[in-house]
Amino acid sequence: MSGGARAGRWLLLALATLAASLAAEALGVPSPELFAALLCGLAYGILGDVALDVPRPVVTGAQAVVGVAIGAYLQSEALSALGGQWAPVAAVTIGTLALSLAVGLLVGSRTGIGTPTALLGLVAGGASGIVAMSRELGADDPLVAFMQYLRVLVVVALTPILAAFVAPGADIGGSVDLGGHAGLAVDLAYTAGCSVAGIALARVLPVPAGTLLLPLILAGGLTLSGLSGDGSVPALVQGLAFAVIGVQVGLRFTPARVREARRILPAVVAAIALLIVGCGVFAVVLAPWADVTYLDAYLATTPGGMYAVLATAVGADADTTFVLAVQAVRLLAMVLAAPPLVRLLAPRF
Repeated sequence: MSGGARAGRWLLLALATLAASLAAEALGVPSPELFAALLCGLAYGILGDVALDVPRPVVTGAQAVVGVAIGAYLQSEALSALGGQWAPVAAVTIGTLALSLAVGLLVGSRTGIGTPTALLGLVAGGASGIVAMSRELGADDPLVAFMQYLRVLVVVALTPILAAFVAPGADIGGSVDLGGHAGLAVDLAYTAGCSVAGIALARVLPVPAGTLLLPLILAGGLTLSGLSGDGSVPALVQGLAFAVIGVQVGLRFTPARVREARRILPAVVAAIALLIVGCGVFAVVLAPWADVTYLDAYLATTPGGMYAVLATAVGADADTTFVLAVQAVRLLAMVLAAPPLVRLLAPRF
């Protein structure tokens, strides 16, 4: 096929992804660009007449930007507000990670999908980062994406309902702004600097999934130290990075992988239910230990859907700072711990 014809297919895929992203955003879907690009890539991967693949340097750049976006969550104001609550927050975070790994190992043994795929597919947090690094860690990234975003969608759908049950009469709903306000020049310098430096370090340091984790660590360090100038990843740049990851994973779907996703669906749904119940139990422990309401503890420990959870917290007049801090700590812990733990556990099961 000529380069012009191939470029035409890329253009159609990009336009379809843009339209789907706008629709997903209007519906309140988390990470709408990644989710929409995943679906559009999946549709082309199954129906397209010519194979397309995202160039590796483009994927590497997108992974780095996703890492910077995650690192920017590490806001010092929110974390310092935890004060003496660090012990219960750390305990709940470790418990959630252990529960995720246990459930992943169970699903892997029951379905035969492979330990790396099962472990990464059921890590309770950081879906975009987990999906971005999954192929590098030897997992089946389309199945990881299927499991991760099914979990996110279930949590997003259930959180307002369960929060209303926990706090009857509260005005569940609202919006939250986590974006930086440093200006476009600072945001671009922060994003480009952390991305380029992180990619360069990943070429010389033997860090699993280093093209995502090292930019994340650099961005988080600058943000915590106050040297970032309140920089964050510009929304358009973040959206493009998410779209690249989504399309790259979606294009790897085949009819066989779709059948495999359908086969493991009951086990994955059961695993997600276990995660939701388990995190609810952690909230029961967290509430008295951290001296917060059960609503605050429940919203802080939900297994995913950070933006939807924070919007619910705002509408319910919950302690948004506490919820954000715990969710951010859990997200970063999951993304940072996943690569070494998968490498450690995969050969044993």
